[in-house]
Amino acid sequence: MNTLFLRHQKSVGLLLIVIFVLQLAAPCPVTAKDGSQPILTDIKLANTRDDLLIYFEVENAFPPKIIQSIENGILTPFSFHVSLYRTGGSWLDKKITDLDVHSSIKYNSLKQEYTVFRPWKEEKPAVTKSFDEARDWMARVDNLVVTPLTNLVKGEKYQVRIRAKLTRVTLPFALHYVFFFVSFWDIKTDWYIINFTY
Repeated sequence: MNTLFLRHQKSVGLLLIVIFVLQLAAPCPVTAKDGSQPILTDIKLANTRDDLLIYFEVENAFPPKIIQSIENGILTPFSFHVSLYRTGGSWLDKKITDLDVHSSIKYNSLKQEYTVFRPWKEEKPAVTKSFDEARDWMARVDNLVVTPLTNLVKGEKYQVRIRAKLTRVTLPFALHYVFFFVSFWDIKTDWYIINFTY
């Protein structure tokens, strides 16, 4: 655990005693051309002096139809859902926090630039001419504050549940004939669970 993002300036001590990452089985409606499904990887919890943080990445989130829509200048959003529950001592889990964060990408063909909006991370959008760089920005969540540490109790058991989803794109009616496939996208990962004792 001492290797969890040491570059984070405020990182303090060990937060987690036990971590288990489990994947709940659920079919994914859309897959990439090679049959791969979007999955969450590199899932980590860390802490500053004040907050519990989460880090993760989404792999296989850009099948050809999504790339085509981005290249056509269609604003394409992602959403990430993170919930924290206190699980010890009761048959009912107590929800501590429930977060929905969003990122989106848009391509400007005149400037040949990709703009990635991550309001949960920074106010200014990030701009690049590299699709690979823009894709990495879209697929990565880092330093996301889950909850202040004051909401956690020493010795208690907790569970973090996370999922990523490509939000449906809604187009003006006239464009449905050109991009008829866009409105039917529903790409999402399975739910992932991290159990830990604080």
